[in-house]
Amino acid sequence: MEKQNAIAALAALAQETRLDIFRLLVRAGGEGMAPGAIAEALGVASATLSFHLKELKNAGVVSCAREGRSLIYTPEYRTMDELLRFLTENCCQGVGKRGPSSARRARRR
Repeated sequence: MEKQNAIAALAALAQETRLDIFRLLVRAGGEGMAPGAIAEALGVASATLSFHLKELKNAGVVSCAREGRSLIYTPEYRTMDELLRFLTENCCQGVGKRGPSSARRARRR
């Protein structure tokens, strides 16, 4: 994942309503949810929801597909997997033989 894509995904999720929407969609799973159901579940006005869904979609953390006359939003698990890999790809490297806890204690001395 490119750094700019990671920043966009993190920025999109760093807002309370958008994080609630994303978590609700994760709970809904692959079936996804229509905007009306999301609005009802979260108590969000439709205009506000539309804005937040657009931000999440532009950041690539949700996708939307038309089913008949409805739009159905689903979480983009692949994007989230890539984001987690990006955030943890250098986990614990360069800390030294003593490990992260020991390094923190040594700095406090």
